[in-house]
Amino acid sequence: MKRRIAEVVTVLIAGVVAFPLYWMVLTAIKPESEVISADPRPWTLAPTLDSFVRALTVQSFGRYLLNSLVVALAVVLLSLLISFLAATALTRFRFRSRTTLLVMLLVVQMVPVEALTIPLFFMMKSVRDVVPVFGLNHLGSLVLVHLAFSLPFAIWMLRGFVAAVPVELEEAATLDGASRFRFLWQVLFPLVAPGLVATSVLSFIHAWNDFLFAKTFIISAAENQTLPLALQVFIKPDQNDWGAIMAGSTLMTIPVLIFFIVVQRRLVAGLAGAVKS
Repeated sequence: MKRRIAEVVTVLIAGVVAFPLYWMVLTAIKPESEVISADPRPWTLAPTLDSFVRALTVQSFGRYLLNSLVVALAVVLLSLLISFLAATALTRFRFRSRTTLLVMLLVVQMVPVEALTIPLFFMMKSVRDVVPVFGLNHLGSLVLVHLAFSLPFAIWMLRGFVAAVPVELEEAATLDGASRFRFLWQVLFPLVAPGLVATSVLSFIHAWNDFLFAKTFIISAAENQTLPLALQVFIKPDQNDWGAIMAGSTLMTIPVLIFFIVVQRRLVAGLAGAVKS
């Protein structure tokens, strides 16, 4: 009986979580007359793809999609590489201020994103004069900012996975003639792969769905805008095109779902390992 009750509660919670996604897709396939109706219904008798056509025919839609992919993939790859090396260093080596650095990783995650937006804006404005590719109106600024927010959590999470690998394994590899670099990439890297997958998913979602930073740092360069900014085209003074907005949001969800499906097994193992650690 307890298991049945737990299953019913789980299904109810899943239904509450999934309902906004269902309503988003439903609004995307509804005709415009039903979208703006004062009596909304949780179904439609005349599904249509007109909203998707309007969303896909936005000028430079492909460019916006490519920019979002470039930023998200760059953040994922760089955060995986840097966080893996940093977590290994924090776990395997003893050095001065190590504890202070670990505490700072936690403190950084407590600071609200909104509180840092304005200081980051002026920082990127100064960086533009030194390294233009990481300054305002460049995709590099988005990559740099997302890395700054993704790395603390990724390093702290991977630290548990690296610590779970016995030191004796490294000693055995050393006795067999393996260098530290070879142990790092051929032994340790595969063992912490579930943790890497879990952190990569979170980094990808954070960079892919970002609107605040893209709106703040990409001011006048229309060619460097990302996909969330493209949805602003359908926000009009007189009446918003909610069908196209929901269609664009549905299209934005598809890459995330594909990413989840590809890494689903390792993601579950990674999150379980993080909780266990």
